Amino acid sequence: MLEETKVRVLVAKPGLDGHDRGAKVIARALRDAGMEVIYTGLRQTPGQIAEAALQEDVDVVGLSSLSGAHKHLFPRVVEALRAKGLGDVVVICGGIIPAEDVPELKRAGVAEVFGPGTPTAAVAEFIRREVGAKKGFGAGR
Repeated sequence: MLEETKVRVLVAKPGLDGHDRGAKVIARALRDAGMEVIYTGLRQTPGQIAEAALQEDVDVVGLSSLSGAHKHLFPRVVEALRAKGLGDVVVICGGIIPAEDVPELKRAGVAEVFGPGTPTAAVAEFIRREVGAKKGFGAGR
């Protein structure tokens, strides 16, 4: 039997948002759930995030924003990923995102938006399900 490969997740903080406690919490929770997690750190441009996703060969990009710039930055990250041929990468996001902004983000290519208080296990399960569906295997990966 072939060795199972782990889900690879890039966690990123686009823009000038300097608050990354939530990003660090989710990065650790996903790591503890058995995923390989790369955290880019603060103040990343959409291009830098896409380049890191390409270099790290990730399955998922998780974006975090508390600054209110999510409607501007998150679609640009999705565009940058597509421009690098990474349209199959699952993009999720979290932070302080008003419910009325969620449909616009999803139309722009964000697979799911997780608000404050979302259990980290729910985020991990969503990732497993989405990556499994894209790669043709079950959620048990």
